[in-house]
Amino acid sequence: MKLLFKQKMFSWLDSYDIYNEQGEVVFTVKGQLDWGHCLKIYDSSGQYAGMVREKVLTFLPRFDLYTGEDFMGSVQKEFTFFRPKYNIDFMGWQIEGNAMEWNYEIQDRNGMTVALIGKEIFHWTDTYVMDIGQPEDALYVVMLVLAIDAEKCSRQS
Repeated sequence: MKLLFKQKMFSWLDSYDIYNEQGEVVFTVKGQLDWGHCLKIYDSSGQYAGMVREKVLTFLPRFDLYTGEDFMGSVQKEFTFFRPKYNIDFMGWQIEGNAMEWNYEIQDRNGMTVALIGKEIFHWTDTYVMDIGQPEDALYVVMLVLAIDAEKCSRQS
């Protein structure tokens, strides 16, 4: 399953549409005014599906992930000098590759590929392709990619 993650061009808050291969919106992400990033995810019918919320007042950026109101885990940036690295306490997943350049692989605890993430260049807004192995993992992959994108945005501003 391939999904296209595309940031909306004119948006005061972080807003994204996520499309399937047929060009249909699968998820919509709406940023909320809050301390830190707060990204709410809605499915194609407009129903609330999950949230990525930045934990404020932490030494290193941390993002908590929720499906509905249920806490699922977190993503925290680790202290490194050159390449960003993340401590992922979510689904037993880990990241391999270069998250800084947006070409990385999400793996399960057995080293099996859950998703491949790649940034498309030559677009006006951030655009990523997510190649997801199992369709039931789509929401979870979207949440993880949003958390990493939000951390990168925080670091650049």
